[in-house]
Amino acid sequence: MPEWLVLTLAMLAACALVVAITLVRNRAASDDEDPSETPDVIEYMTMWIGVVYAIVLGLAIAGVWEARNIAQDHVRAEAQALYEISERVRVYPAEARDRIRDDVNTYVGHVVDTEWKTMADEGKITERGDELMARIRSDVTDYQPGNDFEAQAYQPLLDQVTAASQARSSRADSLGATMPGVVWFGLIAGAVITVGMVLALQIRRTFRELVLAGLFSALIAFLLFLIWDFDAPYSRGVTASAEPFLNLFPGIGD
Repeated sequence: MPEWLVLTLAMLAACALVVAITLVRNRAASDDEDPSETPDVIEYMTMWIGVVYAIVLGLAIAGVWEARNIAQDHVRAEAQALYEISERVRVYPAEARDRIRDDVNTYVGHVVDTEWKTMADEGKITERGDELMARIRSDVTDYQPGNDFEAQAYQPLLDQVTAASQARSSRADSLGATMPGVVWFGLIAGAVITVGMVLALQIRRTFRELVLAGLFSALIAFLLFLIWDFDAPYSRGVTASAEPFLNLFPGIGD
């Protein structure tokens, strides 16, 4: 099911639930009930619960967005390190240079064409990608420099291989959800309490109040969906992309 459809259904369900509860409550209320006599303490509590929950939602959104940006930084660092390897081997003999560049291109092509889909669908990186990264490491580390010029390029190449490997490991570590289950429990419980306190204000069955209550509940549903959508940096909605690989290795993904 498309994510936009899930979001639409969630917002509509939240609106319908609040409106239905309000209508049922008003129909079951006694004739002498006066909605304008809501105790001041309830209004005060509702205000502060809304403020606290808004802060919590803001922190949660900032947290998952930061995790998404960090995941994108891992991709960018990996692509840049591989690009440096491909460029710096120009000082090597043609046979060694072409072999390393071919293995780098093979690895990038696998990441863009195969591994990225596996990350999105299964939440893991591929063993084939590990093998191709190990091959690049072997190509670089096993080469014996033939002169001082090649020897000067050898250690920087090793550093770039290490950087690419570390970025790959970091990319694998950031595949899962970033929000703990207990936080989700707090967010959902907070949403129920916040909307419940609005209902406790004895909303009357007027069109204006029903619309405002529905929009308020839909907004909370949207924000919770936004947090859920950002929570998996590589598999939902606004995800980290493979664009750095495609920019530095044009033609690989064609």
